[in-house]
Amino acid sequence: MPREYPEYPLVGVGAVVLREGSVLLVRRGAPPGRGKWSVPGGLVELGETPEEAVGRELLEETGLRGAVRGLFGVYQYVERDGHGRIRYHFILLDYLIDPEGGTPRPGTDAEDARFFDLADALKLDLTETTRELLKALVGFGPAPLGRCR
Repeated sequence: MPREYPEYPLVGVGAVVLREGSVLLVRRGAPPGRGKWSVPGGLVELGETPEEAVGRELLEETGLRGAVRGLFGVYQYVERDGHGRIRYHFILLDYLIDPEGGTPRPGTDAEDARFFDLADALKLDLTETTRELLKALVGFGPAPLGRCR
């Protein structure tokens, strides 16, 4: 099924990777949100668990590996075109990941990948859902949330 103008919402995952007060972000190289910063992530593939998907996406986009600690939050992203039709609709499951170490290197559809101090990260051109996620991190710390916007 295509990402643009889907027949139903698509399930995506995001990797919330924290290291010494910093968060790992990638600059998106593909729509939606091309050029904006977000947590590494992508769509769950057929036959894959969300936990497997988030590990795969983290490796593909940053070259890093990590262990899934738990679900951080559930978000929704809907974008309509100029005619009011739904262009994108994603349900996003963001997981806390304990990184194994290493230096992030952009891959696949990421133009850049690096760690940012949380306060500095909030000043970046972020995707809408990443901004919500970072505000939750600053306000509550890395504790599981259960919300859908």
